Amino acid sequence: MNLFYVFILGTLLFACKKSDISTYESADNIYLNYYDNTGVFDTAAVTYSFSTSPGLAKDTVWVPVVVSGKRLNRDRQFILRVVDTATTAEKDKHYEPLKPFYVMPADSGKIKVPVIIKNIDQDLTSKSVALTFMLTGSADFKPDLPVKLRTKKIVYSNRLEMPSWWMFWQGQLGQYSRVTHQLFLISGGKNLVNPTLPNAYLEIPRTLYYLENVRLFVKDPFTWISRNPQSGYVLTKRKDGTEDYDFYHTASPEIKFYVKFFPQVNGYFFINEAGKQIIM
Repeated sequence: MNLFYVFILGTLLFACKKSDISTYESADNIYLNYYDNTGVFDTAAVTYSFSTSPGLAKDTVWVPVVVSGKRLNRDRQFILRVVDTATTAEKDKHYEPLKPFYVMPADSGKIKVPVIIKNIDQDLTSKSVALTFMLTGSADFKPDLPVKLRTKKIVYSNRLEMPSWWMFWQGQLGQYSRVTHQLFLISGGKNLVNPTLPNAYLEIPRTLYYLENVRLFVKDPFTWISRNPQSGYVLTKRKDGTEDYDFYHTASPEIKFYVKFFPQVNGYFFINEAGKQIIM
């Protein structure tokens, strides 16, 4: 009987050691480290808008990559590739091409990969594009984990929506348009106060300050540019034989705002997406 137990124990010990060796020698896996506020793995798309940062031509989305396995004392390569069938963004136009491979540094189990998205397409003011990428296998990492743990989608645009506070200040700002909203942000405007809220009076001076700034800017963009050269915005006369101008940021010259000359009043007006003058 004792010999039988010794045989069983020896078999179990041998099996554990074999399993340990197999785990140690096998290639590790890798996944994208996205979790929500409750600690649950988040498979939802990441959303982003350039609209709150007028003039920004591109931005970096940092993608968290984590090793499922052991850390090694050498660099290891992994591949992050675009999933074409789930991507509407165009390479070079909407994002910078991904590298052939990325490096997980020695003695490290995680890293953030920079994915550069671009805001040089005027159409992004009225539509969103999607960029989907996935971690795939390499000589150093296996692609054994579920696809949902290795895949992420970024949906982004330069589209603005009317904020809830606009209706309270429409008398000063005019009827809502996305162009007017963008000009408000360019002038330095922030969220205006909702006057129906308790203690709203405390925020009225700040709101009036933002309103006056955008009014002066829209009324005379030429003077605004001369007083704010650090903003990066310029006015360039159109080459169509008119007295009209394009207003744009030097970092993203593809995104232009139309400034039209009206000889009847000898003045310039920004034109919104509906072709109407912006008057404050």
